[in-house]
Amino acid sequence: MFSNLIRLLTLLTVLSLAFVLIFIVQEALPAFSETSLTAFLFGQRWMPMDYGNGVSFGIGNFIAGTLAVSALAILIALLIGVGAAVFLSCAVSENARSLLYPLIDLLAGIPSVIYGFIGLCVLVKLFQRLGIAGSGHSVLTAAILLAVMLLPFLVSSCSETMLKIRRRYLPAASALGISYWHTVAHVVLPLSARNILLSVILATGRAMGETMAVMMVMGNANLFPTLLGKGETIASLIALEMGTAAADSTHYHALYAAGLVLLVILLAINTGIALLRRRLLRQEGA
Repeated sequence: MFSNLIRLLTLLTVLSLAFVLIFIVQEALPAFSETSLTAFLFGQRWMPMDYGNGVSFGIGNFIAGTLAVSALAILIALLIGVGAAVFLSCAVSENARSLLYPLIDLLAGIPSVIYGFIGLCVLVKLFQRLGIAGSGHSVLTAAILLAVMLLPFLVSSCSETMLKIRRRYLPAASALGISYWHTVAHVVLPLSARNILLSVILATGRAMGETMAVMMVMGNANLFPTLLGKGETIASLIALEMGTAAADSTHYHALYAAGLVLLVILLAINTGIALLRRRLLRQEGA
């Protein structure tokens, strides 16, 4: 009975995913009747209204903005998150750990719009005062805010893995006379690498799909992203313009096509990381 229920739920999940993919592809394809795939992917001009120069749908800058802010955010979150995970799993007592874990989980439950509002009131104004970016809105601002949003998930998943590995190998290492932190550096961290990669896969989906918080601090300008310059992501583009796009217009279908591109990019990145993780597993097995 239970196995049949699992099969049914799995089938429903696959069918739901297939429905979403088919729907997005069906809505996206009409956009390419007026815009070539090359111009759509690499064009830098996005002009859905005709003001005398004709309409244009190029999402090159939006693709670059999405990749730039996501990669920078994951890099920042990994550098801080792995260190925090080592601290939680290897440096604090059980009582302190039981106190800190609920606080980390609480950070994960804060709505993204609250993070965006805090970023708008704190990070953007801080960048303005320091003169780092003219208006305070920049790719770096968005990446820092997004990294803070990714930290709770990365810290929780990585610290749990490290804690299990530490408890498994530390007694044997201590019996052999190996120092505590040498064990952490040369046993716990290397054995945690594949699980950290799995966490990165999930964090990548969150980073590339995040809309509201990034939209509030990145500047939303159709510019090629620079570290201290404004930019815009594909998710922000869709959120800002879907409500104003006329049904069945080229603009409407182009936004679905942008969503399809985001889905394909995310699938490609996740597949690459999964293959790397599988290669690490094979090396460990050998």
